[in-house]
Amino acid sequence: MKIAFLSLYYGGSSRGAETFVSELSLRLAKNNSVDIISGNSKKLDNWPILWRLFLDPQGIGVLLFTSKNIGKIWKEKYDVIIPMDGGWQALIVRKLTWLYGGKVVISGQSGKGWFDRINILSCPNVFVSLSHWSQEKLKWMNPFIKYEYISNGVDLDKFKSNGSSFQPHIKKPIVLAVGAFTEQKRLDLTIKSVSKLDNVSLLIVGGGGDLKDKLEVEGKDLLGDRFEILSVPFEKMPEIYRTANVFTLPSASSESFGNVLVEAMASGLPVVATDDPIRKEIVGDAGLLVDPTNTEEYAKTLEKALETNWGDKPRKQAEKFSWDKIAEQYETLFKNLLKQK
Repeated sequence: MKIAFLSLYYGGSSRGAETFVSELSLRLAKNNSVDIISGNSKKLDNWPILWRLFLDPQGIGVLLFTSKNIGKIWKEKYDVIIPMDGGWQALIVRKLTWLYGGKVVISGQSGKGWFDRINILSCPNVFVSLSHWSQEKLKWMNPFIKYEYISNGVDLDKFKSNGSSFQPHIKKPIVLAVGAFTEQKRLDLTIKSVSKLDNVSLLIVGGGGDLKDKLEVEGKDLLGDRFEILSVPFEKMPEIYRTANVFTLPSASSESFGNVLVEAMASGLPVVATDDPIRKEIVGDAGLLVDPTNTEEYAKTLEKALETNWGDKPRKQAEKFSWDKIAEQYETLFKNLLKQK
């Protein structure tokens, strides 16, 4: 099969969507021809304010990026294309593949927001939901397309409990939070909650977003020398997980998955996450769920997680999300799709 991923931000970011492209393409390339068509997202920062009012920079960039690659797509005539950036890209690629007979598969990396609604209404050949819950919730938007459930995953060889660990400047026990410095991740709630615990430190690791300075000020103010915030290359993340005692992710329920949850569990960490149906599917019995906006309850839940003997439950839960198994599911999906006229 000839497969192409269209990802404007690939190579410039390590969010869940880019990790999805990297891990899945690596495995699919063993038996197939795989191209990753990427762009330079940094150029989008200088768009005029009037354009931003009409269409956000990502939308403009996706439109131009996809238009620029129409010729390549038409020349290669990929059997399957996976557009990662939503909106305009999904609409353009679906029309193009319809003309030459290719197939479009969209993975629900955008979450429950507007982009995934556009993705569904663009009528891909298959829409892949990252949870059973979102699959059922999204079907009503377009009952005329095919839906499949395939979660995101984790590299179980890379993320594990044994190996070298990062040495932070804070003392154990350590609560670890990983995510972009954005409003959606709600890392300020973790700072407020850990500040209510005695002798517990907080390590925040992330990249992207514009709230790092604000979070650093708040963390130092409420936690003092029990707080550290930093950004590291993705390759260093296994060492980061191995330095912590508990992992937490207080992000809003609009988040489609949360790769960091399974990375943490694969590293042997119990997790404390937002109480919603998607996180319940992912976490299982390897952690605790809470409404993080209630910082008193959030603090108590973190404390309970620190005091509980979790054994091998986190690792066992993470093994359900192996990228190897997930790649096999996608390959089977693509083959079955190409059999259809």
